[in-house]
Parts: sequence; structure tokens; C-alpha cells
Amino acid sequence: MEKKAAGFIIFRKISDNFEYLLLQASYGTHHWTPPKGHVEPGESEMEAALRETKEEAGFEKDDLKIYKNFQRTLRYTANGTRKTVVYWLADLYKNTPVTLSSEHQAYKWGILNEASKLCHFKDFEELLKDCEEFLKKDYNKYEF
Repeated sequence: MEKKAAGFIIFRKISDNFEYLLLQASYGTHHWTPPKGHVEPGESEMEAALRETKEEAGFEKDDLKIYKNFQRTLRYTANGTRKTVVYWLADLYKNTPVTLSSEHQAYKWGILNEASKLCHFKDFEELLKDCEEFLKKDYNKYEF
């Protein structure tokens, strides 16, 4: 059975750099990922991404500029279960502090190399590179 999940790759612009938010799980291998979670029955992927981001990082929809023109899907197997995760790119344009849930024990903001080193998943590293290229070219051309 396949599980569907959704989330945001949240970034902030600091000087000429883009920093990406990763949360460290408080269970298992303590892996680092952006805020994301399972899509509940009757919920859209966007609704799930917004709910999970509020639960896991404390951000409201109004804290973010969501780039609806940047949506990517990752497919992988975790613990024998097929998983599909839809991500949108989102700018934390307000200076809202991260508020972690019990599902996470730490968070870090990192530029592309730092974030890539933390995530340890090749497909996600490629996704971060894709985000960086998009932002360098289209940062001011968001559709939200």
C-alpha cells in the first residue's frame, strides 16, 4: 500500500543566499527533512502540507509565500512501504520563529551544501539543487 504525504521546502533569503529549513526527527535514525506528513482522508495535498507545517514547525499559511509554480514529487520506499511526497517551495518571509513538535528534536537553517549534507537522500539533494536553481532565476516571479 502506498502512503501519500505533502510538505514544503521552506527557505529564507539572507543577503545573497537562500537557507533551507530542515527538521531532525526525534525517532529512528534521527533523519533530517523539511516539514511534511501524511495526507489525511478528505484532505488535499496542499491542506496536508499546511497542517503538517503548522504542527511540525509552528508556521501559519500567512507566514509563508508558497510558490505554487514550483511543485515536485518524490517517490521512494521506506521500511518496505512505497511513499509519494509532494513538495512546494515556500518563502518564510516573516521572521516567525520555528516551534518544534514532539516529532522533532532540532532544526537547522542551511545553505544548499549544508542542507544537502544533512539530508543524506540523493533524490532530496537533487530536489534542493532544483530549488536553488529556480530561486536564483525566478525568486521574484512567484505565483502564490
